[in-house]
Amino acid sequence: MTSTLAALPDSRVASYATYWSTRSPQFVSRSGRQTYAVIELTGHTDAARISSFNEIKGELAAPGLTSRIGGLTPTEAAINHEVTSDIGQAEGLSMPVLLVLLLIIFGGLAAASLPLAIGGIAILGSFTALRLLTLATPVSIYSINITTILGLGLAIDYGLFVVGRFREELRKSGSTEAALARTMATAGRTVAVSGITVAVALASLMLFPEVFLRSMGYGGVATVFVDMLAALTVLPALLAVLGPKVNALRVRRSAVTGRTDEATGGWYRLARSVMRRPAIYASVIVVVLLALGTPFLRVVWGGTDARVLPAAAQPRVVAESLGRNFPGNPSAPIESLVRFTGPVAGSPTLAGELSSYVTSLTRIPGVTGGHVTGLRGDMARVDLRYRADPMSATARDIVRAVRAVTPPAGARVLVGGQTAQLADELASLAGVLPWMALVMAAATFILLFLAFGSVVLPVKAIAANLLSLSATFGVIVWVFQDGHLSWLLRFTPTGTIDPSMPILMLAIIFGLSMDYEVFLLSRIRERYDVTGDNTAAVASGLQRTGGVITSAALLLMIVVGAFSASGITFIKLMGVGMIVALIVDATIVRVLLVPATMRLLGRANWWAPRPLRRLYARYGIGEAGQAGDAGAGPDAQPRSAAEPARA
Repeated sequence: MTSTLAALPDSRVASYATYWSTRSPQFVSRSGRQTYAVIELTGHTDAARISSFNEIKGELAAPGLTSRIGGLTPTEAAINHEVTSDIGQAEGLSMPVLLVLLLIIFGGLAAASLPLAIGGIAILGSFTALRLLTLATPVSIYSINITTILGLGLAIDYGLFVVGRFREELRKSGSTEAALARTMATAGRTVAVSGITVAVALASLMLFPEVFLRSMGYGGVATVFVDMLAALTVLPALLAVLGPKVNALRVRRSAVTGRTDEATGGWYRLARSVMRRPAIYASVIVVVLLALGTPFLRVVWGGTDARVLPAAAQPRVVAESLGRNFPGNPSAPIESLVRFTGPVAGSPTLAGELSSYVTSLTRIPGVTGGHVTGLRGDMARVDLRYRADPMSATARDIVRAVRAVTPPAGARVLVGGQTAQLADELASLAGVLPWMALVMAAATFILLFLAFGSVVLPVKAIAANLLSLSATFGVIVWVFQDGHLSWLLRFTPTGTIDPSMPILMLAIIFGLSMDYEVFLLSRIRERYDVTGDNTAAVASGLQRTGGVITSAALLLMIVVGAFSASGITFIKLMGVGMIVALIVDATIVRVLLVPATMRLLGRANWWAPRPLRRLYARYGIGEAGQAGDAGAGPDAQPRSAAEPARA
């Protein structure tokens, strides 16, 4: 073992420690038949250490021994490899299914290919943006996942909405130019509002100092803007070229061309049925969503370790073996770095103070041992062993107690390790999260007000999103923390949830939910401006968009479903969580809760104070001249059906 380690290149290995170099009993297993070595890799960044690991991993097989490799860097390298593999697998599984479903939804190959074309452009464009970002800032590999999911998901959303509206207008007017102009004045405006809303939700991730979340923000915003620009430029150009040929290569009559009369379709009848008993529907749905969200009240936060990998992955096998056969969490000690005013090795006084400090640390409840693992000039490293799980609240309490111990006279102490990192991450996330929520809520309120001229609808939309999110997070805790369905989803429950994942899901799901809300409200407002009848407008709006919203959600679930089959637990968690959110949002919230609440509110849906109505009349971005109309509110005058829309 020592000869194998001695042969490793100094350019890749800074140092190593074994039982024979330290004589520490922590290196000996309970059975006496296993030991381990700790290798310090060269490199000041994660990427540099992974590079060093990749260079030496083939040289770590000691002759005559059974050896396995684990630790933080091999775990990260394994996760990165699995994530890259998952992306290729997800695209390979989802693309053929998406094309088949798009053919069924659009009823023709020409129209079905357009959303996929926009998705391809969005993914390539956002990958290019991420590559440029790496020149200025670190970018997490996990941003590729959000780019793939959002790139395809939003392209499908925007493609369904724009292409469906174009085919509807083309059927009415028979003129490609007129149909395209009307489509961009209505659906194009909706895509712009939706894209900005989703981008702002994802941009809120940039408020966090953690590279993981900031990278997701970078990737998400880049993807949304590329998707939006492609839907507002490339897609109209393709539609202009195709014209009536957008209906070519039919396989069946389309479900989204608008051929069903808006006052007799199935979605119209469903909305009317809901609005006949709105109080019952609204109260039952709210109670059900709150009940689904109750498990989130007992969430236990934890970090990411080797258990997120498949059971057979070598880093996970090593981590579990160390935890089972060696005392005191050898792979995740609490580390205390002590910096003195002079060299420790040459000063008996400083050495005595260090020994006294280590003794104080070992007296902390829960600590089973501690020793100095390194001396270099004026610095000393102390590793502490303990009984608790490194990701548990008990271990974080030990970290707080270690930080509270008085350091040696004149010395400065920094406490690190996996547990300390988790404790600091939780404190950081808790400090930024309220600002994230404020930015998302304020931006959503302003954008929805400018789009629809109401102060009631934005508040209702935010409240509905919170209900949807609470139900999603409750299911996530029930499945991934408590371990229900772990046998089906094939993961190992750890009893905790990584805190960064709900925050990431909050941004993505909130943005997608607003995407569907804007689609629905745009058609409702369009009909309300013509008729002034709130109930009829809601039913008509759902008839026009119900199929689009549910189809978009179904297609996005196909994309996300491929990621839920990932071998990495937190990628699987995000996939399952988004599927739950899409089901709740596209069926329960948009199809049932929104019509019920809008029926209860009546004309109050469109209310705004008089000063804000004047502001909306001047600066609003309503479809087909809404902003220039009399304003929003109970006293707003609907435009007659015969009056042309003002540009």
